[in-house]
Amino acid sequence: MPSTPSPTPVPKGTLWTGRVLSALPVLLLVFSAYTKLAQPLPVVQAFVHMGFPLSLSSGLGILELSCTLLYVIPRTSVLGAILLTGYLGGATATTVRIGDPFYLPVLFGIMVWGGLFLRDPRLRSLIPLRS
Repeated sequence: MPSTPSPTPVPKGTLWTGRVLSALPVLLLVFSAYTKLAQPLPVVQAFVHMGFPLSLSSGLGILELSCTLLYVIPRTSVLGAILLTGYLGGATATTVRIGDPFYLPVLFGIMVWGGLFLRDPRLRSLIPLRS
């Protein structure tokens, strides 16, 4: 049985840059999920503004937290990034639909994939960017 070559190790500076870049959206997504579960008045007002029933808040919070948890676990980080991309795509579509600025979900998606690219040698071997 042929063995697959192991990816080259990630330099420490690149690894830590990737971790920090990944941590920023993770912290914001966990906070966002918490607010959806706690449902303070600003969340209630935001759901009314977006045209969503408040009954979706808990489900969206659990979904957001689940996708983020999958992203944080190294073995499932690529799956988590894929699911977060879908979640953030829905957030982007919602903000575009109501006419609000849509750059934050797009920026979070870039940070999710950029951080993962910098810290995961498997992804770096799949998408070889050359200088």
